[in-house]
Amino acid sequence: MLELIKYIVSRFAEKQDEVQYLVEENGDVVTVTVVLDESDMGKVIGRQGKLAKALRTIVRSASAKENKKYNIEIKEKGEIA
Repeated sequence: MLELIKYIVSRFAEKQDEVQYLVEENGDVVTVTVVLDESDMGKVIGRQGKLAKALRTIVRSASAKENKKYNIEIKEKGEIA
């Protein structure tokens, strides 16, 4: 599933080498935090959050086979402690 997320984000992020993916598993819930450069935030989130919502919908549909719930968070580099 992480490969699917990376593929979709790479289509929109310009600084692909600076994108980080933090994965945290807690039972059957997997949280994927995508850490982006400030200049890529708007491109990946999209106008009114449409791209981010579409990404979450695609991942939710694809993850049905795995019996896991994926949460996707999109954050800017400075927001991660």
